[in-house]
Amino acid sequence: MPRRQLHVTGAAEAPLRKALRALRTELDLPRGFPPDVLAEAEAAAKSPRPPGLDATDLPLFTIDPPGSVDLDQAMHLARRADGGYRVHYAVADVAAFVAPGGALDAEAHRRVLTLYLPDGRVPLHPPVLSEGAASLLPGQAAPALLWRIDLDAYGRRVAAEVRRALVRSRTRLDYATVQQHIDAGTAEEPLALLRDIGRLREELEVERGGVSLRVPEQEIVEADGSYRTAYRAPLPADGWNAQISLLTGMAAADLMIAAGTGVLRTLPAAPDGAVARLRRSAKALGVDWPHHVSYAELVRALDPRLPRHAAFLQDCTALLRGSGYTVFTDGNPPVPALHAAVADEYTHCTAPLRRLVDRYAGELCAAAVEGREPPEWVRAALAALPQEMTEGGRRANRVERECVDIVESALLMDRVGEVFTGTVVDVRDDDPATGTVHLESPAVVARLEGAGAPLPLGERLEVRLTQAFPGREKALFVPA
Repeated sequence: MPRRQLHVTGAAEAPLRKALRALRTELDLPRGFPPDVLAEAEAAAKSPRPPGLDATDLPLFTIDPPGSVDLDQAMHLARRADGGYRVHYAVADVAAFVAPGGALDAEAHRRVLTLYLPDGRVPLHPPVLSEGAASLLPGQAAPALLWRIDLDAYGRRVAAEVRRALVRSRTRLDYATVQQHIDAGTAEEPLALLRDIGRLREELEVERGGVSLRVPEQEIVEADGSYRTAYRAPLPADGWNAQISLLTGMAAADLMIAAGTGVLRTLPAAPDGAVARLRRSAKALGVDWPHHVSYAELVRALDPRLPRHAAFLQDCTALLRGSGYTVFTDGNPPVPALHAAVADEYTHCTAPLRRLVDRYAGELCAAAVEGREPPEWVRAALAALPQEMTEGGRRANRVERECVDIVESALLMDRVGEVFTGTVVDVRDDDPATGTVHLESPAVVARLEGAGAPLPLGERLEVRLTQAFPGREKALFVPA
């Protein structure tokens, strides 16, 4: 899912929305699904592959942003008699609807990921599935891969398995409602256990040396022909919910490693240069980062409700570059196999409605638990999956970058000629008079050129905006 989440509200048609529509054309993003794909999806929605287990009596609930209808996960939390916990986590069983080698399967391999733009998304699967039959909507019986993960009293995993099952979610919740009930003490079990388990898992993350970024959502609000930014800082409930997904991804990785066949999500440790750049960004934003404090400690101490911290957390996503997918089929998992941010073996398996690889990871885990070989269609696709996901990720990243440029230009278009204060956070090696400036307000990172002399890396600078028009001119600054 996107590293920077941008949403547009208001009725602005020009120029921001026009630029976003033009971007879809420029990048040749899909506008709809071919007729044969839609026909196959309609048929599959009416007759998915039936699971062997009926678990519709399990009172699952979902937690998603308000208005979401593509619901990948539902959960139920309970206490165990020995003082530990039991997590039931249902993940949409997309493979129950998608026939290997069919038109629907081929289209998913072309799209790879759901793409997110400020004015909407480009889905991986047709809405009849992703927002209908395959979604874990409340009151609807749907096939799922149902995880059962047992934890001890400290939140450590002691057992995990996954089975195909028919499930029925009871309640659709959003993060703000969950947080309100938990803070007020009105949340009953199983919801109340989300805080208990989430906090235990967060403590274990610290112990492992992992780090979770609490990146705020940035909303672009139109008013009287101009734009302003607003942030929604993630709530503690966002993090607790994410810990359940991470728990499942780590359990899935261990199952695949034990079985000898799998696909892991891997991330190398960040190079020193990337961390050094991030320290410059911290200085630019007035974020205190003592040299004896690690990156993980700093991130955990940040408050995403503060604008400068919110902007810095956006910059922190740069350390996620280099992540990829690694396949193994010979019983020997890759070395190293860790995801640096998770600080453990990990895989993507909890968002199959929106990410192609998750469907394959789910199949591999189900086969591992049943003690059988993975289906041939899974094994045949594994070798190409990392490259497919890499190319899909590149397209998603470009969409994100272009959207950020468009949004920042929209924010600044009426301020061309004004002088701002910023800090030089990057300088090109081949042209030290060209680099990147991070403004103090608004929180914009943009190109800086025309200095005529090497830019003062890491220093504050007065800069003048020379151009900004969404979709036509990216924000550009020169030293004032």
